[in-house]
Amino acid sequence: MVNHEAAVLDDPVGASLRGHHAHLARRLGRAAGYLPDVATFCAVPADPGPAEWADLARLLGPGQLADLFSRPVTPPPDWEPVFTLEGRRMTWSGTGPSGPAGPDAATGVVELGPESVPEMLDLVERTRPGPFRPRTPELGTYLGVRDDGRLVAMAGERLRPPGWTEISAVCTAPEARGRGHAARLIEALVARVLARGERPFLHVAEANTGAIALYERLGFTTGEYVTFRGFRTPWPHDSRPASM
Repeated sequence: MVNHEAAVLDDPVGASLRGHHAHLARRLGRAAGYLPDVATFCAVPADPGPAEWADLARLLGPGQLADLFSRPVTPPPDWEPVFTLEGRRMTWSGTGPSGPAGPDAATGVVELGPESVPEMLDLVERTRPGPFRPRTPELGTYLGVRDDGRLVAMAGERLRPPGWTEISAVCTAPEARGRGHAARLIEALVARVLARGERPFLHVAEANTGAIALYERLGFTTGEYVTFRGFRTPWPHDSRPASM
């Protein structure tokens, strides 16, 4: 597969933290990460050496999750592997979304504000769309669908490398599936992203074939296969808790 995408997507976390999400970043040397309540994603240069790994370990603290997202770098041997997940990056290449650019009474799409965070966290707990923390909604706009006042579906904006916006946290409560909520939410977000002159993209686990098929129907195409990896930062010598 020939990759015609912008090189910035090879490091979407680092590019976001240096730009649109700089106000949500914490840094030490050439290592960076989101604030703990926002996201677990962190970034190091493409050629990290001992100094960069040491800085990231100090930045996150001992025994903490270092979510390297899709960065294909290998930490030192004393960093404990936590997870590995095969996935793909997809970019929108359609001619134009069919949905409105944001909230729309006819489709039931509403914008979710700070007051909706408890409901969003509850929906995430029930559907497990991926990493989501109390301040994750600060990364961008989140839209939802309500049924009798209860939040049953949502999707939002996550990483924001220059010229791009990632669509993420696409989820629907089990009792509300099969009604087209996810498609309407994604179309609304695509329209919103395009309206500000950016291009939508997203990431999906390779095993989630249903989601991949949906995204393809909505105009997304596979741009790159990636591996998501997380590690636990090392504990200082002789300081690892006995329970671990």
